Amino acid sequence: MKTSLPVRQLGTTDMNITRVGVGAWAIGGDEWGKQNDDDSVAAMSRAVDLGVNWIDTAPIYGRGHSEEVVARFLRGKSADQRPYVFTKCGLVWDAKKRGSEVRRLLTAESIRRECEQSLRRLQIDRIDLYQFHWPDDQGTPVEASWRVMEDLEKQGKVRTIGVSNFDVSLLRKIDALTHVQSLQPPFSLIRRDVAASEIPWCNANRTGVIAYSPMQAGLLTDSFSLEKVRKMSDDDWRKTAQYFQTPHVEKNIALRDALKPIAQRHNTTVAAVALGWVLAWPGMTGAIVGARSASQVDGWIGAASLTLTSADLDEIAAAIDRTGAGTGPTRPPSPKRAGVAEAAAEAR
Repeated sequence: MKTSLPVRQLGTTDMNITRVGVGAWAIGGDEWGKQNDDDSVAAMSRAVDLGVNWIDTAPIYGRGHSEEVVARFLRGKSADQRPYVFTKCGLVWDAKKRGSEVRRLLTAESIRRECEQSLRRLQIDRIDLYQFHWPDDQGTPVEASWRVMEDLEKQGKVRTIGVSNFDVSLLRKIDALTHVQSLQPPFSLIRRDVAASEIPWCNANRTGVIAYSPMQAGLLTDSFSLEKVRKMSDDDWRKTAQYFQTPHVEKNIALRDALKPIAQRHNTTVAAVALGWVLAWPGMTGAIVGARSASQVDGWIGAASLTLTSADLDEIAAAIDRTGAGTGPTRPPSPKRAGVAEAAAEAR
């Protein structure tokens, strides 16, 4: 689909994606509490109408429901109207047992089966980006799993392949076989650790980076509050998550508040500033942003075109130090220092 928003090349592929994309975890319901499918479709429609050209989902989101809702949104759209569709494999469960344990499994048989199931649920002929969701913890060699992904690409079932939640050691192992076109790591103003190693490595090796949870599951938005945590339903995973508990949540909200003057200067939202910080790091291709309603899209779409100044980045780094929120590097490096970091990452 055509877009007027800024785009960046994903790895070395022929796909140029917008700086922000729609994340479809919450629209699966399940771990986020009740979600209305009509609202989900409206959110995706709003994002695409505004120029967003990709959607990221996964089978585990709502145990297949997220992919089914994405399919409903895609229905009737021609190839030039349809955004890119990214999904994943590697988290499996027993569909016959409600609440069954989720396993991290990347055997050849499981990957192929998951791919077919996703194609069927999404009602498409080819997945644009197919990703390992997590590393296998059942003993399957990662190189063997990656060979299966290569085969799926050769067969035309997927357009290109990438990974999520991989560290540099795993990236190096599989990149030696076939280039890893993208990494999807957790990355936000609060959860910054991958900026020390994985992002520089990807930047040095032409692997795209698509950040997930860039607003830390809603913490770094204008409307978040302690009262909102108290009102979360018992089936919302955030209610017991570390970043939403004392003393972390108070520090995180203080950091969010420190973004307000910057948002005012740029005539945008706090959410857009939080996203802009993520996208300011060298090597960042895009960021996944959840949306459960059309109005939520309006709160972050400005990040697609926002450029933070050096003074803005200094102010944010000072706020991180002052509040003590999160862990990891606090400021994107200057172009000169970024080059040094990339060279070091490539050597590793």
